[in-house]
Amino acid sequence: MPEKKQIPADIKLVIALVLLTDLFVLVPFLSESPVRIVLGLPMVLFLPGYALIAALFPGSDDLDGIERIALSFGLSIAVVPLMGLALNYTSWGIRLIPILASLTVFTIIMASVAMYRRQLLVDGAFSVPFMEMYEYVKTEVNTEPESRLDRILTIVLVLSILVSAVTLVYVVVTPKQGEKFTEFYILGPEGMADNYSTQLVKGESTAVIVGIVNHEYSAVNYSVVVKLDNDTVDVSENLEHISLNHNATWETGVSFIPEVTGDNMKLQYLLYIEDNMTEPYRDLHLWINVTGNKDLGMGMNNSSMLTPLENATSH
Repeated sequence: MPEKKQIPADIKLVIALVLLTDLFVLVPFLSESPVRIVLGLPMVLFLPGYALIAALFPGSDDLDGIERIALSFGLSIAVVPLMGLALNYTSWGIRLIPILASLTVFTIIMASVAMYRRQLLVDGAFSVPFMEMYEYVKTEVNTEPESRLDRILTIVLVLSILVSAVTLVYVVVTPKQGEKFTEFYILGPEGMADNYSTQLVKGESTAVIVGIVNHEYSAVNYSVVVKLDNDTVDVSENLEHISLNHNATWETGVSFIPEVTGDNMKLQYLLYIEDNMTEPYRDLHLWINVTGNKDLGMGMNNSSMLTPLENATSH
C-alpha cells in the first residue's frame, strides 16, 4: 500500500491558529479575552502571507527561511487591504465577520494548495524542522557553558527575550488611553444640527434627536433631564437609565408638549452621569417661543443657537 502523506507541521500550525482565532473572535465569552488580540495580530499580519508563500514556493530551495518570513509579512500587509477593498463593494461591507470569514477561507485554501504542491515533490519539499529546532535549543540549554560569563550572558539573553515579549503583549493588549469625555448633542428633525423647531404651539408635541457617545474608557450610566425655564418636563422613562460601554453610541427621538406660553424660554437638555443628579455633566439648550395661536406657531426659526455647557468636565 502506498504510504499516506502526512500534513506538514507548519501547515497544521497555520490552520490550527486560524481556527483558534475564529473561536476567540466568535464565541462571546472568549471574545472578551486579551488572547483574541494576541491571536488576531498574526491572523492579519502573517498567516495569510505565509500560506500564500507556501503555495507559491513549495520547494525548500525556492526561498530560505528569512525570505519566507519577510515575504509572509509583506504579502499579508498587501492581501488584507485588497480583501477589505473587495468587501467594500459587496453587500456585506467591511465588517468583522465578513473580514474574518474572508481571511479564514483564503488562508485555508492557500494552505491546502501548499500541502498539495509539497506532496507532488518527491524530494526537496519545504518543511519547518520543529523537532530539530527543539532538540537544538534543549541541547544548548543543557550544555554546560564554558565559563560563568557565558552562563550569565545566556541568562540575560533569555530574560531580555521574555521581557520584550511580555512588553509587546502588554502594549498590544493595553492600548494608550486618550482624553476621557462624553459627546452629548441634539439634532433637528432631519438628523442635522440645524432646523430646530423654536416657534412652538402650546399643547402640541415637538421633538428633537438626542445623542450620547461614550469615550470614557469604561461603562457609564447616564440620565437625561429636560427643563423649560427651570421647570422639569415630563419625558419618556427610558431617558432615566442609559447604560453605555466605551465607544458605544445612543441616539433617540425625545418629544415634549409645552404647557405654557412665553417668549425667549430656555429649553434645556441636561445630561447626568452615574446617578449624580446634583450637577449636570453636560448641558445643551435652545431658546424657544411658545404661543397659543396655531397660525403664529407654524414658522421655524433656524437662527436659534444650540449651546453646550462650556465648563463641563470629563471624569
